[in-house]
Amino acid sequence: MTASKQRRKPLLLSHTRPPSTTNALSLSSHVTRSLIRKHHTLQKQIHTATFNGDRITVERLQTELEASGGLQKYQKASIQGQSSERGGDSSKVLIEWINDLSPHNVPHHMAKAGKLRMLEVGALKVDNACSRSAIFDVTRIDLHSQHPDIKQQNFMQRLEPSSETLQEDGYDIVSLSLVVNYVGDAVSRGEMLKRVSSFLRSSKQHPMEEVKVTFPALFLVLPAPCVTNSRYMDEKRLEDIMISMGYVKTRRKLGKKLIYYLWRYDENDAKRRLMKFRKQEIRPGGKRNNFSIVLQ
Repeated sequence: MTASKQRRKPLLLSHTRPPSTTNALSLSSHVTRSLIRKHHTLQKQIHTATFNGDRITVERLQTELEASGGLQKYQKASIQGQSSERGGDSSKVLIEWINDLSPHNVPHHMAKAGKLRMLEVGALKVDNACSRSAIFDVTRIDLHSQHPDIKQQNFMQRLEPSSETLQEDGYDIVSLSLVVNYVGDAVSRGEMLKRVSSFLRSSKQHPMEEVKVTFPALFLVLPAPCVTNSRYMDEKRLEDIMISMGYVKTRRKLGKKLIYYLWRYDENDAKRRLMKFRKQEIRPGGKRNNFSIVLQ
C-alpha cells in the first residue's frame, strides 16, 4: 500500500483540546530561573544602595524591580520551580528523612503521639509534602501571602513565645527553604538564623524516642553554590556557624542545584558555644559568588 493511501491514525482527544490556562500561563524553566536570579540581584543592589544612603539609585532599582513583575512575579516563578512537574518541593527530602528515622511506620505512630508542629517560613504552597503528611501540623508565613492559609508576616517581626508558653506555642521544627539566601545582607542572614531557636520547643517529653534524638530542628535549604562556590562560605564554615548557635548536623543532601540540611538544636550547647563570625574570604577567585553569613 502506498504512503498516500495509508490510513492516518486518529488524533488523541487530548491533542484536539485547546491548551489549558495553567499550561498557557506557565513559564519555561529557563525563564523561571532568569526571573529568580534577576529578582535576587536587584534586591541585593537595593539593599546596598539603601545602606549607602543612595536614594536615587534605590528609587531607580525599585522601579526596575516593579517593571520586571516585582515580588508577585518572583513568587510565581518560585511556585513553578517547586511544582512536581519540575521536581521541586524541597519538603519531600525532609519527609524522606523523617521516614528513615525508624523501621516503624513513623506517620502512624506520629498520628497517635501527636503531630510535630512546624513553622514554615517563606511558604508558597499549602499542598507540599509536609502539608500532606500525617507527621506535621504546619503554620505557614510569608512576606507576601498567595493563599488564605498562608499568614502574611515577616519572620523577623513575629512575636517570640515566652519561656512560660514556649512548650505550647513553640515548634518542633522551623523550615527555612530558600529563605536565608533571599535575605539581602550577611548580617541579617545571621540574625535570622539566630532567631530560629526562639521558636523551638524541647522534645524531651515526646513519647517517641526517634523524635527526641532528632528534634527540635531546623530544616535549611540553600542554593548549592552558596556553599560550593562562594568566596566567603563553604560547608565547614556553615557548620562552624551552626555549631556555635547550638546546632548539630543530623542529615545532609547535595543535589544538582540545592543543598539540604537538618540541624538538631540543643539549648545548652548554644549557651556554651555562641561565637562571632565575620565576613572572611575562604575561596579566592574571580568566578565566585559573594554569599556569606555574619554573626555579631
